[in-house]
Amino acid sequence: MTESTPSWTARLAELGIRLPPVAAPVASYVPAVRTGQLVMTSGQLPFVDGGLRRTGKVGGSVDAEDAAHDAKVCALNALAAVDDLVGLDSVARVVRVVGYVASAEGFTGQPRVVNGASELLGRVFGEAGHHARSAVGVAELPMGAPVEVELTVELR
Repeated sequence: MTESTPSWTARLAELGIRLPPVAAPVASYVPAVRTGQLVMTSGQLPFVDGGLRRTGKVGGSVDAEDAAHDAKVCALNALAAVDDLVGLDSVARVVRVVGYVASAEGFTGQPRVVNGASELLGRVFGEAGHHARSAVGVAELPMGAPVEVELTVELR
């Protein structure tokens, strides 16, 4: 790394953030794949120490603020998958974030929930963390999770 090339691992340490171990897949897939200069992660759930932080639907048994924190955990899990595959310092920028929010009937705050992931990525990567995004309300997510996040990053 040159002096002008940011070290994302150093930035995480500055922020006091440690990446978790890569979450084990819950079905038949891998946590992340590389194609050319892109890495795409599988959808990441808010696993902490091998279990879900909470279950339920946002706007029902889970409030939007708690779900936004869960989206941040999902993003950290996605970064761990990227780091495990190619090393976090090889990331040039975050290209796209897709967030799925298990939504109670009538809940329309999906963008606010997925902001948990987007804001974390902005803190870590600065300008290189600005990304395109979708925030999608869904009826159910695997294992009853309230939120799931996937990332696409471009490599240097």
